[in-house]
Amino acid sequence: MKAIILAAGVARRLAPLTDYTHKCLIPIGGHSLLDRMVSSLADNGVAETVIVVGHCQDQIRAAAGDCRGAMRIRYVDNPEYQKGSILSLWRARDILTQGTTIVMDGDVLFPTEFLSRLIASPHASALLLDQSFTDTGEEVKLYGVGDRVIALGKKFVPQQWDVIGEGIGFFKCSPAHAPEYIRLLAESIEQTGGVNEYEDALHHLLGVVEVGWVDVTGLPWTEVDFVEDLRRAESQVLPRIERLGH
Repeated sequence: MKAIILAAGVARRLAPLTDYTHKCLIPIGGHSLLDRMVSSLADNGVAETVIVVGHCQDQIRAAAGDCRGAMRIRYVDNPEYQKGSILSLWRARDILTQGTTIVMDGDVLFPTEFLSRLIASPHASALLLDQSFTDTGEEVKLYGVGDRVIALGKKFVPQQWDVIGEGIGFFKCSPAHAPEYIRLLAESIEQTGGVNEYEDALHHLLGVVEVGWVDVTGLPWTEVDFVEDLRRAESQVLPRIERLGH
């Protein structure tokens, strides 16, 4: 099992906090999002984590180092980090073919149980889904029929679905599905010039391979995009995570 952490972008919505540091390094309860993420991966037995870096990459390399316990850590540079996240995943695409890989946004505060459930899922490829969300239009929503995710997006709505929830930003990708995903990433980059997100290609992948969903409804988590997210993460979400023993 491997992991890819996408931690290259500038996070302009958190400026000026992120002008001279990366948002994954901002401390929450004494530990950064990156530190918590790397520790959670190591605790779940992940063998290697690849961090895609760009903005403030020297700080990220210094903070994460080259291992966490038995887990190896290495880095891939995305020099076009001011464009979309799809280019970050593209830079690390070879990892997807080497075994089951968890692709992770680097700006999520979450309990270790998220990764435990995702790894233990019987689905070769899977996404985490939280049904207890408020739709503000900013959330990446997942739509499921049966135990399969059929669509995702902020605006796209399929004709029918059995379950809807917010996507967490973590994708377990089977090496059997990786070649098709890489093809779709390339196609999307060619169409947009790389200014879009990796989820755009993932949405198209859902139409051609079976990707399951894993329910994490009721567990505390938050994505950190704005200053108010940081405040809520420290005052509300982190205490709930700590009560879980994570």
